[in-house]
Amino acid sequence: MKILVVHYSTYGHVHAMAQAIADGARSVDGAEVELRRVPETLPKEVLGKMGALEAQKAFVDVPICEVDELAAADAVIFGTPTRFGNMSGQMRQFLDGTGGLWVKGSLIGKVGSVFTSSNTQHGGQESTILSFHTTLLHHGMLVAGLPYSFKGQMNHEEITGCSPYGASTIAGDGSRMPSENELAGARFQGEYVAQIAKKLTV
Repeated sequence: MKILVVHYSTYGHVHAMAQAIADGARSVDGAEVELRRVPETLPKEVLGKMGALEAQKAFVDVPICEVDELAAADAVIFGTPTRFGNMSGQMRQFLDGTGGLWVKGSLIGKVGSVFTSSNTQHGGQESTILSFHTTLLHHGMLVAGLPYSFKGQMNHEEITGCSPYGASTIAGDGSRMPSENELAGARFQGEYVAQIAKKLTV
């Protein structure tokens, strides 16, 4: 059973969540989990002005995802920062290259799930995940979210991401990294998706 965690991260917040997602998936017996990132589309000059080059050194060794890897997986968990309530352009460009898989029906019946990050508490986390689901449904994937059995999303004692649509984190000005509650939500989602994939592949 192969689980693919495919993400784009600018400053490392989504990458930290991706690692927690992968850890959760690995906790399920028989799960083979691979971490991948989508290609960067911004020039290094622009990334430098954004202050992102230094942060991206932490995950530069994560292999770039090849489109065909999606077809070889039993479940794919996608991670993207929000961009005005939608996925990042880097993730959109990657997904726009999956037309060949769509024609063949290569992703039909596979589990698909999404997690995200935004700068602000109400920065479009839910709309980003829900709009991402549209692409997964066009591919015939079975969409999995973050069920309320993860009690952390009922937490009222701290500002936190996570919703029934998927795990999420709040980056703030960039200095705030995912909280333990948000990482716990990511681990829960990874395990949940892997459990579903395992049932479907038996």
